[in-house]
Amino acid sequence: MQRIIYNIVILSVILTFYNCGEKTENHENHEHTENEVINDDRIFVSKAQFEQGEMTLGSIEEIPFPITIKTNGMIDVPPENRAVVNATMGGYIKTTPLLVGDRVKKGQSLLTIENPDFVTLQQDYMEVNEQLTYLKSEFDRQQIMVSENITSQKSFLQAESAYKSARARHSGLKKQLQMLNISPSRVEAGNISSVVTIYAPIDGSITKVNVSRGTYVSPATAILEIIDNHHLHLELSVFEKDIMNLKKGQKINFKIPEASSKTYTAEVHLIGTAIENNRTIKVHGHIDDEKQANFITGMFVEAAIITDSASAKTLPETAIASIDNENYVLLLNEKTETGYYFEQIEVKTNTEMNNYIEILNTEIFKPNAIFLTRGTFNMVGESSGHEH
Repeated sequence: MQRIIYNIVILSVILTFYNCGEKTENHENHEHTENEVINDDRIFVSKAQFEQGEMTLGSIEEIPFPITIKTNGMIDVPPENRAVVNATMGGYIKTTPLLVGDRVKKGQSLLTIENPDFVTLQQDYMEVNEQLTYLKSEFDRQQIMVSENITSQKSFLQAESAYKSARARHSGLKKQLQMLNISPSRVEAGNISSVVTIYAPIDGSITKVNVSRGTYVSPATAILEIIDNHHLHLELSVFEKDIMNLKKGQKINFKIPEASSKTYTAEVHLIGTAIENNRTIKVHGHIDDEKQANFITGMFVEAAIITDSASAKTLPETAIASIDNENYVLLLNEKTETGYYFEQIEVKTNTEMNNYIEILNTEIFKPNAIFLTRGTFNMVGESSGHEH
C-alpha cells in the first residue's frame, strides 16, 4: 500500500514539472513571436497594392546636375512701367469711377478734382492775357518812338519791362493750366471751370486706390497707382559671398511657392554694382516667357541661379517624401512572394531639376540599393499617421 502511494506521489511531481515546463516554453515562444512583430517596423506593400498604385522601383542615378546659388526675391516691373498718380494742385475728389483691377489706357480719364483756386488761376490767366495785348502794343509804339528820338529811353525801358514781365507771367500761368489739364484756349474763350480731370500717364491696371469721393488731396498725396504688367522681371537679392560667381546670361530656375509647384525659367540680365545694408546685391532677371503664367507684381519667388554643372547622385522627386521638414526614402529590404518590405530612411537633399533631386548622403546606401520611386509619399504618410 505504501509503495502504491509512493508511486502516485512520484507521478504527480513529474506531471507538475512537465506542465510547468510546457507553460514556460509556450510563454517564451509567445514572447519571442511578439518581439519579432514589435521589432519589425518595416513597411509592407503587397503585390496587389503595388500594381494598383502603379508603384515603381529604381536606383540612384548619377546625372549632370547644376551648381546653383539659392536666393529669393519678387516679381516686379521696371520703374517706367509703374506710375503713381497725384494732383498738381490740391483739391477735393469729385468723382472716382475706377476700382482696383480696372484696365486703363494712356490718356484715359481717371478722376476729377474740384477747388475754387482753379477758378482764381484761370481768372489771373485771363487778366494777364488781356494785359499782354495792350503791353505788347505799347512796347512796339515806344520802340518806334525811341528810334525816332520822340520819346525818352526811360519810357521805352519801362514799356519793355512791363511787357516782358507780363509775358513771363502769362507763360507761367499757361504752363500751370496745362499741368492741370485745363485748356488755355478755352479759358481765353471765357470757359472757366472749378473742376479738373486727371488722366492716366501709362497703360496698365489700377493696383491701388487711396482716396474716395470728397477726400481732400494735396500735391504730395498718392491718389492711384497704375502698373503695366506687359514686361515683368525678377528682382532677386544675392548674398555677398556669392557675388563673384554671377555673370550676365546665366540661367535662373524659379518657383512661386505660394501659388504653384511648377518651375519657371529666366536669365540674369543685370547685376547690381552696390552692396546694400543687408550685405546683398540686386540681380535683375528677364523671364523667358512672361505669358506662360498669370504672374502678378509683388509675388514672392524662390530662385536658383545656375553658375556651373557637375555630376550628382539623384532620385526622382516622387521617390522622396517630405514630412515635417524632413525627407525620407523607402529602401527595398526584402522581396517575397506576397509583396515587398521597405525600410524608411531619412536623406539629405539639395537642388531639384527636371523632376530629379540630388541626394547628399548616398554613402549610407549600398551601390545596388533599390528604392520605391513612385508612391513613396502615400506609404510614408500612412506609416507616420499610424505611429501618431
